[in-house]
Amino acid sequence: MIKKKIISFLSKTLDLQFKYGTSFLYLSILISFLLISYYNLSIEFIMSPDSRRYSQWADDLIKLDFNLYNFYFQDTFFTPSYMYTLPIVLSALSKLFFGAIWQYAFLTINYILLFFSLIIFSKTLLLLKVRPILIAFTVLSLTLSVDLLTWPRYVLADTIFSFLVMLVVYVFIKSIIREKFYFFFLIFLSALMFLSKPTSLPYIFTIWMFILLFKSQINYTPRLIILSIFTLVIAIPIIFSILHHLMEIYLSNNTQVAYLLKYANKGIVVLARPETFIHPPITFADNLYLYFIKLIIFFKPYAAKYSMIHTILNTFQAFLMIFSIIIWSYLNENIKSVNKTFLFILFLSLSVSAFHSFTIIDFDWRYRFPLILPLIMLFPISIEMLFKNTNIRKF
Repeated sequence: MIKKKIISFLSKTLDLQFKYGTSFLYLSILISFLLISYYNLSIEFIMSPDSRRYSQWADDLIKLDFNLYNFYFQDTFFTPSYMYTLPIVLSALSKLFFGAIWQYAFLTINYILLFFSLIIFSKTLLLLKVRPILIAFTVLSLTLSVDLLTWPRYVLADTIFSFLVMLVVYVFIKSIIREKFYFFFLIFLSALMFLSKPTSLPYIFTIWMFILLFKSQINYTPRLIILSIFTLVIAIPIIFSILHHLMEIYLSNNTQVAYLLKYANKGIVVLARPETFIHPPITFADNLYLYFIKLIIFFKPYAAKYSMIHTILNTFQAFLMIFSIIIWSYLNENIKSVNKTFLFILFLSLSVSAFHSFTIIDFDWRYRFPLILPLIMLFPISIEMLFKNTNIRKF
């Protein structure tokens, strides 16, 4: 009797015509936001070395009466400070208006943008005609994301940047469906991303590269996309190994190049994670191995010092992503909007991974955080495809 009631309930909720689907979706957004925020707020905010740098720069900017032109030219930091403009300005404004509690003002912005990220995440999936109940369950599963349970409490630009990435994904998918690009909005978002973090470069590259791909007449089937991604995974370490060799010959006196080569030549894969280090590369083949390992390990869901629950949650998240790609490629449907969505998200993820495999993979895989929501999106899309493909309406 109980089993029949459960089956009946699931059958009704998974039905395309389930009338409470949208209401349940918005309730799930609210619940997820509250749970994620509560967990982060229950732990004291964290000031990382980058946070303290923002604070110092914010003080300098206030002393200069917010004259960004003078601020940029007084900078002597390794990376140009204009690439941190957004978090610096937000930090300065928070200090100006809230004084000693400025960190809480900054974090309030984080939580507001986290809330809107969840809304945009859902709206994007609705554009692809994923049934609301599937989106709702996916949004609820985000409460198990270690990334969302970690980074919003940091006084860093990562949550802000993740919001911008989610907004870019929304604009792209809307562009794919309507078959026209919103160039002004994409230029504006690209500029905001560029002024937020130096690690925005692979995102900006992907935005404009994908526009070129979109305008081509190629029929992007799942198998063609998988083959292309696999080819790039093989080609990227080769290209990076060649660049490494050329940089050692011609650019070793450049400060930034020397900084990158120093880590690569020591065999450092993930910063401050000794268990990931390899033998210092000597030959071309050694460098090839180094960059290949870094390209893959960027998505590694566990580390030696992670707790058991941390590893389980990260592995669960990785499973959802891999399972989604398997289902989508297995069904091999020629649905242009879905295939181009997968192409954009996979190409974006690979670009970001490639960028960090050539530069630095952070100790806690922080630079992977902006990719989490786009990659999790693939799960409800693939399940929706599976439902429609098999005409599933009831269990």
